[in-house]
Amino acid sequence: MKKYLIILTCVSLILSCKEEAKKEKEESTQMEHVMAIHDEVMPKMGKLGRLVGKLKPMADSLGAESPEAKTMRELQRANESMMNWMKGFGDRFDSEEILEGKALTSEKQKWLNEEEVKVKAVKEQINTSIEKAEMLLNSSN
Repeated sequence: MKKYLIILTCVSLILSCKEEAKKEKEESTQMEHVMAIHDEVMPKMGKLGRLVGKLKPMADSLGAESPEAKTMRELQRANESMMNWMKGFGDRFDSEEILEGKALTSEKQKWLNEEEVKVKAVKEQINTSIEKAEMLLNSSN
């Protein structure tokens, strides 16, 4: 009987360790996913700036209520959203959690869920504002 109890305890410990490793991998995978979204849209920040530069002279000459001025402001808000997201994300997570897959506390896991929603919204805002600006600039040529 004692032998079976020891075996059962060992099996429970092994399963528990596997479950913990699986949980850490899921967190790491979610962190990697969040960072992949960031990495996908970060290179577009330069494009945002170039589009603002193209729209600014038009917006200045056509006025603050022109489509060019409104679109320029959307690009600027998208840029600001990305900067704010990165600062907030960096304030919540350390480099080991972001880059090395360090296990997250339950509170930080909730934060990661929130940050995933936020970065998806930033991605959408960036892509939409770029698309709108490009369509506007192409139609004015």
